[in-house]
Amino acid sequence: MTGKRRSRMLHWSTAVAVLLVLCAVLAPQLAPHDPGLNSLPARLLPPAWMADGSAEHLFGTDVLGRDILSRLLYGARVSLMVSILSVLLAGAIGSAIGIAAGFAGGLVDTILMRIVDLAISMPMILIALLVGVLVGPSLLNIVVIISLVLWSQFARMARNDTLRVRKLPYVDLARTAGYSNLRIAIEHVLPNIAGPLIVLATLQVGTVIIMESALSFLGVGIPPPAPAWGSMIADGRSYVLSAWWISMFPGLAIMLTVLAINVLGDRLTGAIGSTTSGANHD
Repeated sequence: MTGKRRSRMLHWSTAVAVLLVLCAVLAPQLAPHDPGLNSLPARLLPPAWMADGSAEHLFGTDVLGRDILSRLLYGARVSLMVSILSVLLAGAIGSAIGIAAGFAGGLVDTILMRIVDLAISMPMILIALLVGVLVGPSLLNIVVIISLVLWSQFARMARNDTLRVRKLPYVDLARTAGYSNLRIAIEHVLPNIAGPLIVLATLQVGTVIIMESALSFLGVGIPPPAPAWGSMIADGRSYVLSAWWISMFPGLAIMLTVLAINVLGDRLTGAIGSTTSGANHD
């Protein structure tokens, strides 16, 4: 990929990510209708540019007459909230375990990393689906479930970087000065491994959006009537031929959002990798 094309992809991805955040934050102001308002006389209206479409419903309506555009905007808020909370919780749990394993070494490191290996080897979506069925659908439950599925990725990265950083001279100086392991981990190790963890967190946002959408599609995610992109796709699966817009627009929203986030994550990986290489060279 040429530098010019790479730059265009970065600009496009940034624009999509910013648009997602704006839609989520400003959903009450941007949505033309109440996303949960049923209007049976307006059910299954096509998008405004099609025959029989209405300018009041730009992207059409679903089987209950709810405005698709309004539900998309509020669905962005749900996806963003679940993604941020899940990644923060998973990152906090995984990073703490990874740093502890890297510092402790020996038997503690072995036990913790075997648990991490076990967690990584499990099929994420199946575990999340099973737990979702057992505990029931709710926003809090989904955040906790996804966090408990993703924490192992952060733990492995934090542990590997901790093993590298703990051998550096300034860590030895901190030990010589009498700093405790906890203080060294917080003041010296964590700031120096934060870059790769931030990149991983960025990439995991797309994973969380797909996972939350899949769980909502299967009925164990965000409970109705709250709009979620996955449940919107599920609402339209029986009308794919006659009312394709019900599933098409949330599907496009998921695809574009995840693609944009992954491009940004790859770009961030390259930027942090270059910075790290320069620092090591110096």
